[in-house]
Amino acid sequence: MSPEALGVGLIGFGTIGTGVAKVLQGNAGAIAARLGFPLRLVRIADLDTERDRGVELSGIRFDGDAEGLIDDPSVHLVVELIGGTGAARRLILRALERGKPVVTANKALLAVHGKEIFDAGRAHHADVAFEASVGGGIPILRSLREGLAANRILSVHGIINGTTNYVLTEMEKGGEPFAVVLKRAQDLGYAEADPSFDVDGIDAAHKITLLAAMAFGAELTFKEVPTEGIRAISPLDIESAAEFGYRIKLLGITKLRTGEDGERVEVRVHPTMIPADSLLAKVDGAMNAIAVHGDAVGPTLFYGAGAGELPTASAVVGDLMELAREVKRGSAGRVAPLSFLPESLEPKPIVPLGELFARCYLRFTAVDRPGVLAHITGALGEAGISIESVIQKGRGHARPDDPEGSRGAVPVVVMTHPARESAVRRALDAIDAHGDVTAPSRLVRIEEEL
Repeated sequence: MSPEALGVGLIGFGTIGTGVAKVLQGNAGAIAARLGFPLRLVRIADLDTERDRGVELSGIRFDGDAEGLIDDPSVHLVVELIGGTGAARRLILRALERGKPVVTANKALLAVHGKEIFDAGRAHHADVAFEASVGGGIPILRSLREGLAANRILSVHGIINGTTNYVLTEMEKGGEPFAVVLKRAQDLGYAEADPSFDVDGIDAAHKITLLAAMAFGAELTFKEVPTEGIRAISPLDIESAAEFGYRIKLLGITKLRTGEDGERVEVRVHPTMIPADSLLAKVDGAMNAIAVHGDAVGPTLFYGAGAGELPTASAVVGDLMELAREVKRGSAGRVAPLSFLPESLEPKPIVPLGELFARCYLRFTAVDRPGVLAHITGALGEAGISIESVIQKGRGHARPDDPEGSRGAVPVVVMTHPARESAVRRALDAIDAHGDVTAPSRLVRIEEEL
């Protein structure tokens, strides 16, 4: 390695790690031309040292010694791609303590232990970069941190999990139930064998936690984020959404609210009906998109591959290049990792879901007999909820593979005018307690302005 080059140590040689090696090697000339010096992969650590990744490893030390990699003087920059919150946390802190900048794609770790890691980086004058942790190859974090830094961010709406977006898209195309489409997604490699992390919204909650911190300077942990996945979404919900001019997407949403008591943050993950003619609604398959509204720039949309070997590697290597410039300057001090200076970050109260005021889609499953519909609408009226429309579907919509379609029940779909969610929840509790309602009611929130 020439004296001018900087050495990269890669911990984790799975799909993304393989992509990083390919980008560093395949685009070495372009990277050096942009940096003014070479960036070279000198060492890799992974427990599996036998599998062929299709990468040329001559001149690169490859073993299972991650600690040795961090301590190696030829390694100037460390990339952590093993995931999880145990060993990854320990190794990142070790690298920072030795003054070595770190690049990671580990959104779960940052959403849980971000403050500890950023504090360690600042204490040891070593930066942490994490563009690939949200949106894969989409440069959303750098855009919030730099390109939109002059703005007061008003809201962020994101399709930030490709697995759930693929499942919802396929359910819409074929009218198939969730379980059938999920199995196909697993067979095709779009979903993990245990898909809970994705379909229950946990992955999106990690990501929206980071986006809220960068947009509003809010200190949050993902456990505070109200989170709901897509398991309860049925083909009927998707069909009904289309009839009303909407599509259903799993969104991560965060907004800033300013009032007499100061600033509070809306931050939540749940299936959402959005206008079918909106740009965000047109994002299909495993693609990601994030809509950001700034007070000066107005609405913006960032779109691209949210996962995958090379798109994610693109973001990782971009971070490496940014940190390499800082190493060459001889000191840390790039733009603050979370956009706001550490002393400006502060805990901000999260707006309770009960305070949300919006239109809602409600689906009930009730026995088809006189008086039941009157009970449903009456309970909504008693809670002060104004009804925009009511549709009682025929028994043909009670699918034989859906246990909710048993006992001669039929679906009843209600669209409300804007209402307080706490009132809606009270009404749903009262309706579900009725003997002729055969399954828990479903609520899908509607976002009109994206």
